[in-house]
Amino acid sequence: MENRYKTTGKVGRSILTALPMLLIIVVFSTQGNFHFAGTAQALAWMVNTAFFTLIFFLMLYKGKTDKFRAIAFGASALLFVVGFMANLIEIRGTINYDAGTIYNCDIPFCHIVTTMVIIPAAIKQTIIFSGNLNEGFASISSMLVIVIAAAVLLGRAFCSWGCFYGGWDDMTSRIGQRPIIRKINASFKYFSFAMLILMALWSAESLIPQYCNWLCPFKAVTEGEKIVDGVTLIKNIIFYTMFIALVIVLPILTKKRIQCATFCPMGALMSLFNKINIFEVALDSEKCIKCNKCISKCQLMAMNKDHKPSITCAKCARCIDNCPSEALNYRIKGTSAKVSANTARVIFLYLAYSFMVIFLGSCARGGLETILKFIF
Repeated sequence: MENRYKTTGKVGRSILTALPMLLIIVVFSTQGNFHFAGTAQALAWMVNTAFFTLIFFLMLYKGKTDKFRAIAFGASALLFVVGFMANLIEIRGTINYDAGTIYNCDIPFCHIVTTMVIIPAAIKQTIIFSGNLNEGFASISSMLVIVIAAAVLLGRAFCSWGCFYGGWDDMTSRIGQRPIIRKINASFKYFSFAMLILMALWSAESLIPQYCNWLCPFKAVTEGEKIVDGVTLIKNIIFYTMFIALVIVLPILTKKRIQCATFCPMGALMSLFNKINIFEVALDSEKCIKCNKCISKCQLMAMNKDHKPSITCAKCARCIDNCPSEALNYRIKGTSAKVSANTARVIFLYLAYSFMVIFLGSCARGGLETILKFIF
């Protein structure tokens, strides 16, 4: 069978196709300034640039998307935590926040908060978050611009290419060869939409981002509320319990991204934008042999029984990589499923991977620099 990807197995063509991505990585990581503040920063930049360029090259050369995407995605998620915590300690001396931190609006704006600020912003013209509007680390305005761009350009693909939390359960769901819990109702993926509605309404009524306040598992690996009384103790217990259960244990047992698929309101919001996103994973029904590998391999339980991706598809390409008959491919909406799979894939990879290296690459570089500072 002729390979559907023109760059697969061809070193020269893969290098030429990857060169523009190298330029994108260099331009956005330096902004034209090659002056580094020390050996650790310079080395972190070089390693980061080489790593992300190599991953893109391998996706082209090997013809596998998900396998190499997952490496970059998981590494970025781990390094983000290191860099994020180091940044907080440098700015305010601790990773914990308290009433004073909230009062001073010194909390970085997380993209998940977007799901809770929309209604109050529309009705009361106020942002219910104690962060800086325009300045500082992860300001509200900069993060909202990133979220809007991600929603329009990527849709739910953001959850597999841009979310610095998504890399965690993507990574843990790959631990082990086979799932221990084999049967899980795919309808659970729609619970995230219930979470989106509940958190939006509860937050609008209370004028507090309640998912962050009570339920976010990633408080365990970013910034947690300082324990000063029984309530804050209970909150921290909830954060750590949710993280261990939803991000580590259940993904390992099911080999599914349980946190992203069933619990995260941001995932539900981004799924809605799949309706307007120009890219999709499409099925050529004439090639489909109904082996069900796409259904069993999908980490987000997004494949329907007819082997077509549902609205919750995050375009990670796991189903594409595992389809033995090459019936699944990236497609630009409005074109035939028979249109060159290579063309649609390369265009999508450039968009999605550019977002990854711009948004997550800086996080990974910062985390790597933090680690290297202990050496140099």
